[in-house]
Amino acid sequence: MKKLLILSIALTLSCSLNSQAQKLKKIFNGKNLDGWVIPQPNNDNWTVANKVLTVASDDTRKGKTLWTEKQYKNFIIQADYKNVSGIVDSGFFLRSEKDQVQIGISGSLKRDLTGSPYIPGKGYPKEADLSSLKVDDWNTMKIKVEGNSYTVWLNGVEVMNYTSEGIADEGPIGIQLHPGNVMSIQYKNILLAEI
Repeated sequence: MKKLLILSIALTLSCSLNSQAQKLKKIFNGKNLDGWVIPQPNNDNWTVANKVLTVASDDTRKGKTLWTEKQYKNFIIQADYKNVSGIVDSGFFLRSEKDQVQIGISGSLKRDLTGSPYIPGKGYPKEADLSSLKVDDWNTMKIKVEGNSYTVWLNGVEVMNYTSEGIADEGPIGIQLHPGNVMSIQYKNILLAEI
């Protein structure tokens, strides 16, 4: 009886995880930027080749954000990323430029704050645990946004959760190219599920 109960619980958990995994759908097709609003002028800041999105600064070092055309309320976004060169300062904007999950070096604090929330006027109110971060390799970041709270996983390990007072109720998702830096970062397998 005990084995049957354990098997039943394991099967239920497995089905739940599989159904959540099946909800994730590509929002980056690996061929072009259909479904995204490309900042202009582009100046090759946003290029796609071999199923990889490369985000790179140009001589002007102006900051830009690549936004989804669609707006979202509650969602899970997941992507693989790799820091390629320079001082990488990027990340995901959540529904607006008010809430961001950092990838790379904080321009203000001069250290890696990957997975941490950045809020204009508040800085980094909470720091993520970076013990699962792979340096000079591909990392997988997953962010779940529900209501005014978000949780971040890095390579399958939960590294941060935060409740934001000022997060927008609905809006697009952005990928940031921070101004001022000489940098390059790559993204692939950008997936999203509405929840």
